[in-house]
Amino acid sequence: MRVKELHPLCCITLESPQGINNNNNNKSPEETVKTTTTTALTRSRSLPAKSLLTGVGSRVMTSIGSEQHQAETVAGILYKWTNFGKGWRSRWFLLRNGILSYSKIRRPENLNLLSPSSDDVRLIGDISADRLSRMDSCSGRRKQHKTVGIVHLKVSSFRESKSDDRKFYIFTATKTLHLRTDSISDRAAWLQALASTKCIFPLRSLNGDFTFISPKDLSISTERLKKRLHEEGMNENLVKECEQIMLSEFSEMHGQVQLLHEERTNLIDALRQLEAANLEAGASGKHEFPSLGRGKYSECSTTASSDGKQEFEDVSEEDEPSFHDTKEYFNEPNVGSVTNLATSGYPNIKRRTKLPDPAEKEKGVSLWSMIKDNVGKDLTRVCLPVYFNEPISSLQKCFEDLEYSHFLDRAYEYGKSGNGLLRALYVAAFAVSGYASTEGRHCKPFNPLLGETYEADFPEKGIRFFSEKVSHHPTVIACHCEGKGWKFWGDTNLRSKFWGRSIQVEPVGVLTLEFDDGEVFQWSKVTSTIYNIILGKLYCDHHGVMQIRGNRQYSCTLKFKEQSILERNPHQVNGFVEDVAGKKAATIFGKWDDSLYYVSGDGISKTKVSDPASNASLLWKRTKPPPNVTRYNLTSFAITLNELTPGLQEILPPTDSRLRPDQRHLENGEYEKANLEKQRLERRQRMSRQLQESGWRPRWFEREGESETFKYTGGYWEARGHGNWDDCPDIFGEITEELVDSA
Repeated sequence: MRVKELHPLCCITLESPQGINNNNNNKSPEETVKTTTTTALTRSRSLPAKSLLTGVGSRVMTSIGSEQHQAETVAGILYKWTNFGKGWRSRWFLLRNGILSYSKIRRPENLNLLSPSSDDVRLIGDISADRLSRMDSCSGRRKQHKTVGIVHLKVSSFRESKSDDRKFYIFTATKTLHLRTDSISDRAAWLQALASTKCIFPLRSLNGDFTFISPKDLSISTERLKKRLHEEGMNENLVKECEQIMLSEFSEMHGQVQLLHEERTNLIDALRQLEAANLEAGASGKHEFPSLGRGKYSECSTTASSDGKQEFEDVSEEDEPSFHDTKEYFNEPNVGSVTNLATSGYPNIKRRTKLPDPAEKEKGVSLWSMIKDNVGKDLTRVCLPVYFNEPISSLQKCFEDLEYSHFLDRAYEYGKSGNGLLRALYVAAFAVSGYASTEGRHCKPFNPLLGETYEADFPEKGIRFFSEKVSHHPTVIACHCEGKGWKFWGDTNLRSKFWGRSIQVEPVGVLTLEFDDGEVFQWSKVTSTIYNIILGKLYCDHHGVMQIRGNRQYSCTLKFKEQSILERNPHQVNGFVEDVAGKKAATIFGKWDDSLYYVSGDGISKTKVSDPASNASLLWKRTKPPPNVTRYNLTSFAITLNELTPGLQEILPPTDSRLRPDQRHLENGEYEKANLEKQRLERRQRMSRQLQESGWRPRWFEREGESETFKYTGGYWEARGHGNWDDCPDIFGEITEELVDSA
């Protein structure tokens, strides 16, 4: 009898020789294997640890040309870091054939240590022998467990810890194993075994030829079938029908073989890339791997810093491994020079990557004590301490929606080339991407004063943005942005209510996107809710239906699914793009805080984002959060919004949000000053309604009708160029009676 084990490459079969005693002929294969292993282990109890199980293990013979290389099989107990909840857990490790595998159960039979005719298995550590004795004495109660992980040494690396003489690390393309032994000598023995094995197996380069069954080599003949059918006396029509059935079945099988062949070929190519990267990294001291997936551990540094806090950032082995479709990296449509469209010809503007360090320690405030008497009221009219604010205003937060404005550049180019579907898809991706920055943002932006403005000139992105608070009651903010080949404008009236345990915000207003060729898309934002205001973990969710209406061939419908209490896959967005005839041209699915995919035609809209359909293409992927995270959880883009770059303050109007004193003090960590300034400006804010009723009008925006959107009237950037701000009052200054009279 032969016991076969399928190699992870799925194209090599490892066989253990016949070593089953004749007394086991009447037993099942499983019982025979169990009996053989148990007997062999029992015979070896009196041997020392290093020679234990001699005659039970296996010796790998690797032939490279005319040379013979040997690699011993090593096994033993190692402690593996799992997570902060479970800490270090003992695992049974087996090093064989260039593969290190580990299991939760320390049973040699689970690790295929079964052949009594093999040479030896070397155990490392006395505890391994003791553990085997205890396991053998209670073998009747043992359960069958599978190997929980494997590491191919060919495409991995390892090193010892510099801070703990019993620990060492193994780096793979997807994770880092943190391992610990019982003694210094045990660690040295494991590292020596790993080094010896790695010296042998890299010689078997993946550049060698692998024998695959090519679909071109598969053929079928129906002559014998037809001959046999004719002998049975069947007529020609029936023979031809049988022949067609057989050819049809073969054609289907041929397609499956073709797909399998491509998958295996891609696997070998990927392993070759990993091997090449690992060999190159050996000389540089870093372990880098190509980004073949979206794994968290795509690069593992071997510097001493990895002995610090980062050493525990490993994924728990109880978690399911995530396999991501690599097509998302290659299926994204080629947009040529669109990516660098906005940056060409502009100087490299260096913007900050972190907020200033706080000048003083912040004091916490009870939220419930502030708003318990304001249940059901409009929160925009409730005075809260500066502790609950983030250092940007609502005017600046409008500009956050333009973080991924390059999608509109792509949409313009696709529409210009005649691809209206991709234009609609990228408009949808832009509309969803604006919600990504809200994840983890639990602080309230500053409510602008009446007439307060904000400008954003980002030549590296190819856009210029301007916004103004055009109404105090109701609170309305209008904005206008110009890009390459498109204009974006709209106004938003935020209606917020506090309902005891949550805050609900309903945006009222229409956003308009117009391309230079005349195509227009319009949509409104969905409802946002912040939960667990009083107790529990604070979190934000967006829910509702977003209708993106186009004036030409395509429109889009997106549904933001409301998160339930037991939701395991939150933040889902599903929708579709349809033409004027109502036919679905593409299906969209993803998460508003992570990524968005599309499938041409009427695809499956409820596909999990972590495992997109094989024919799904990536539309949008959220950028990584900044390394310097504060309690505000601002994105890298949001950190730059309130920055006063050199020379900017001198040319800004006195109404710009960057000049607002309470917001500037909060950014600098001057909390007492920020609170005092906020109270002063709120007293001034109470005059805004009187100003508005006295005939005050916005400076840069105008509404054509009562129900129409505020539109930019122009002239701001020209006034900025001339430094002419005579018509802009100092709204952040001291309160004067003349201010009301002049209105």
